[in-house]
Amino acid sequence: MSESQTERTNVDFDEVAKFEALASRWWDKNSEFKPLHDINPLRADYINQRAQLSGKKAIDIGCGGGILSEALAQYGAQVKGIDMGEAPLGVAKLHLQESGLEIDYERITAEEIAEREAGQYDVVTCLEMLEHVPDPSSVVKACMKLCKPGGHVFFSTINRNPKAYLFAIIGAEYVLNMLPKGTHDYAKFIQPAELSEYARLAGLEVTHMTGMTYNPLTKVYKLNERDVSVNYLMHTQKPNV
Repeated sequence: MSESQTERTNVDFDEVAKFEALASRWWDKNSEFKPLHDINPLRADYINQRAQLSGKKAIDIGCGGGILSEALAQYGAQVKGIDMGEAPLGVAKLHLQESGLEIDYERITAEEIAEREAGQYDVVTCLEMLEHVPDPSSVVKACMKLCKPGGHVFFSTINRNPKAYLFAIIGAEYVLNMLPKGTHDYAKFIQPAELSEYARLAGLEVTHMTGMTYNPLTKVYKLNERDVSVNYLMHTQKPNV
């Protein structure tokens, strides 16, 4: 498959449809998106601490209804959000009327916008998205391409191991009903070593990684550098040239 064909086809429309069906509840903090709302302050603070968002130009890949995009804007970044779901993008645009923030949303793939806006962003985020596309390495390459030399690229996804299957699928989807059944496909989970290799091959330097843990008794999420066994965040940088 040629590179241009990959750009056009690196979308799993069944995955897009899952989130389209839930779009109206994206900003309901007691809906299926409660976990996303709960972890968002941790994610946004991690990104801000490492990239100092104020005054920076940022792009949020796979932005959905705009939860992270708005948090980045609140930290003072100039934000663009992209997604392939029309309904979530519609919700994201509508929510701007409530938040009063300015964010540019567009329905486009990472690969397509990377061709158009290469090297234009100080900060690139791609969180909870790589496990929903056919070729995650292609998205990682696009993120690198979008980033300015010396800029920051952040990824988050789910590890692939028995514990992750137990916590992220059995626990979250079937026992605790935190997520709709079928949200995740275990085969698409990505081990940290695999994501590190995608980043390295794309020309990014992995600078830090931390896990995100959940205590079902206290219902509290925390970042934990020593535990990347289920959810994890990765900070990479594009070398200065």
